[in-house]
Amino acid sequence: MSTAAATRRTFPVLADLIGVNSRQGARVRDVVLTIIGTAFITVAGYITIPLPFTPVPISLATFAVLLTGAALGPLRGSASAGLYLVLGLVGVPLFAHGASGWAFSSFGYIVGYVVAALIVGALARRRSDRSVWSTLGLAAVGSLTIYAFGVPWLAAFAGIDLAAAFALGVLPFLIGDAVKIVAMAGLLPATWRIVDRAGERS
Repeated sequence: MSTAAATRRTFPVLADLIGVNSRQGARVRDVVLTIIGTAFITVAGYITIPLPFTPVPISLATFAVLLTGAALGPLRGSASAGLYLVLGLVGVPLFAHGASGWAFSSFGYIVGYVVAALIVGALARRRSDRSVWSTLGLAAVGSLTIYAFGVPWLAAFAGIDLAAAFALGVLPFLIGDAVKIVAMAGLLPATWRIVDRAGERS
């Protein structure tokens, strides 16, 4: 195998371990997992803590998006986040505090969810969710991706410069993000260790 081919090689994500016996079964599995991912993001997004000094609330949705991307892989993970985005855009009250539409300060973060799930899922397919250190990197990249979309939207929506948007939309959340990243770095590799041990026993 060439070096280039080895670099392009991908590996299973956790959702791939749900075995099916046919192509039709695989499609049904993928649809069900996508819907479950959307539901997970929705429920997590409702768990918020408003902060009086910023229009962006603390939310568990970021953690849910990153975990969904890693567990489901790039296509199913981004589809879950994309379905969440589209349903909210057309008026389903899925976003934090039962919001919908696009005209609010944190909408850019939700757009970033789709891209972050795609990137995190792609990294997971290259086994970046198998060790603590690589999972730390995976989760950090996903978080930065969300900020890359959320901060410019916040600046434009609130009519402030990027420095002010950074102060309002990033700095208050760094400690919480660090906790989420560490939690992922513990959860995903531990899950893979359990899976590997179960495989050895079977």
